[in-house]
Formats: sequence, structure tokens, C-alpha cells
Amino acid sequence: MPRCLYIFLDEAGDFAFSEKGTRYFIVGSITAERPFPVYPKLTELKYDLAEQGTDLDYFHASENAQAVRDQVFAIIQQHLDGIRIDTTVVEKRKTGPALQVPEKFYPRMLGYHLAFILRQYQLADFTSVIVYTDQIPIQRNREAVKKAVKQTLANALPHGLTFQVLHHDSKSNFQLQVADYCTWAVYRKWARNDERSYRLIAPAIRSEFDIFRTGTWLYY
Repeated sequence: MPRCLYIFLDEAGDFAFSEKGTRYFIVGSITAERPFPVYPKLTELKYDLAEQGTDLDYFHASENAQAVRDQVFAIIQQHLDGIRIDTTVVEKRKTGPALQVPEKFYPRMLGYHLAFILRQYQLADFTSVIVYTDQIPIQRNREAVKKAVKQTLANALPHGLTFQVLHHDSKSNFQLQVADYCTWAVYRKWARNDERSYRLIAPAIRSEFDIFRTGTWLYY
């Protein structure tokens, strides 16, 4: 029976390499196979909220009220057995000057993160890999990311294993919204020492790699 591996990518933090920027940039992902049991649960929650007077377009951790976040995390927590959460943590001040351009920095970190995930699977067991990212707003970043992801897949996948890279608005994809929530939870731990949400998803976190943990590449 054909098996497809799904990878949903997200990020937290900004691209500003200055005192005004975030200290950390985190690439996060959830990896899973179908079916995706959170879909009916999140659909029901969305309509429950509407009936309670909450006009919610989609689930986005940094924008949703805490009461909404609590309910979304409760649903995710109930379905951790079916997903793998991975994160790559970048302490931006250690990034070398040549890599601080967004169209270089973002694809490089995304490519590293994706290559790591693929090494965790017996890819010969699958017939295809589908990678989803949220829509990338800046055109030059969009093309660089597409190229990095496709190159990583082409280099990592065995011959005959097909792949797709899809850039969809996260509003249209509950799995991207779950990836956003999980990445946000890890980001809060690193950036604010807030582990409230992190602890809820911790059983499914398989990697939390500080990519420059021994580096000294300072931007100042």
C-alpha cells in the first residue's frame, strides 16, 4: 500500500540581525502520515468558538487569545502519538555576516532542518514525500526557499521516491496551524523561559537542536 510522508514547516522569530530583532530564530516542523485526526477536532472547535461569539479566521498561536490557545493545545496533546516535532534553534547573534541576508539565512536553516528530518526515516518504506510551508511573503525569499527545499529533497531521497513542495496559506491547512502552535511553544521556552505550552507537547518533541551551540560567529 502506498505510503506518503508529510512534513509541515514553520518558523518563529524574525530576520533582523540587530538589537531590535529577536534573539532566536527557530525552524519547526511536524511530520506525520495520514490520517490527520486533529482536523475534525479543530473544525469542531472553530465552530464552537463561532457559536460562542468568537470570530476566528484560523488558529495562529501568537495572535489567538490564551483561552483559544488552551483549547487548541488540548487537542494537539490528545494526538501526539501520530506526529513527530522537530526544531532547529538559531541564536542569531552567532550567525556569520555572510549568512545574515534573509534569502541566504532562511533557506540554509530550512534546508538543514529538512535534511535532518529525512535522515530519521527509512525512506525506502515510502512512495512519496510532501512538504508544506506557509506562503512566503517576499518574492526573493520565496524562490530561494523553494530551491533549497527541492535541492535538499533531491539529494536526500532515494531514486524513485517522488516529492512535492507546496506553499499554501496556513489558513487553509490545519496541519500548518498545528506546526505553528508547536513551533511557537518551543520559541516561548527559548525566548522567554516560558515552558507552559512546551510541556504539553514535549512527549512528541524529537529534536531541539541549537545549531550554533559551540559557535562564536558574532554579528557585532
